[in-house]
Amino acid sequence: MRTATFELPEWLQPVADLARSVAAEQLAPRFPHPPSDARPAAVLMLFADGPPGPQLLLTERASTLRNHAGQISFPGGRSDPEDADAVTTALREAQEEVGLDPESVEVFGTLPTLWLPPSNHAVTPVLGYWREWGPELVPVSLDEVEQVIWVPIEELLDPERRFSVVHSGGWRGPAFDIGTDVPLWGFTAGLIARLFDHVGWSRPWDASRERPLPQR
Repeated sequence: MRTATFELPEWLQPVADLARSVAAEQLAPRFPHPPSDARPAAVLMLFADGPPGPQLLLTERASTLRNHAGQISFPGGRSDPEDADAVTTALREAQEEVGLDPESVEVFGTLPTLWLPPSNHAVTPVLGYWREWGPELVPVSLDEVEQVIWVPIEELLDPERRFSVVHSGGWRGPAFDIGTDVPLWGFTAGLIARLFDHVGWSRPWDASRERPLPQR
């Protein structure tokens, strides 16, 4: 696996430290362990120092996709047989989806592989840092990605942007208002919320604030 050979920015060091010890149950308490028939996949959690400060890369998935259409997610997807590992998968998918140059990314760890039940994928989150704020990233395949979204970490930590989405059947999960038509919710929001909780970045917010599960 490619690993970082440089000094991470100080603000990102807590994430690297946590990656060495965090358990799957801490990041996905309901479905921490994939079944044996789950298909391997990986996503890239890419952090960067942008003009407004620390950023996290997200994408809006195409509305025509079979799974997770229109949702906000990390770049990523299913592993190909020729992929050497989850890092290879995450970087390849990011390049195919948003034109990210794999050589511009410093990988500084991975998180435990988690189960995504709706598509039965075993997803490994790969942690990366974009060394320099470079050329604008844009969707390469409009069949997969409708837009590229750089979200300031400060916005994800803003208590006024936090709420829970609630399904009529009783399911409840973390969500963020990031200024898009569909909020950030589901697997991606849960991973961000719990990672930030365990890193110690999260701020108190009104846990009674709820919205119906987005329908799209």
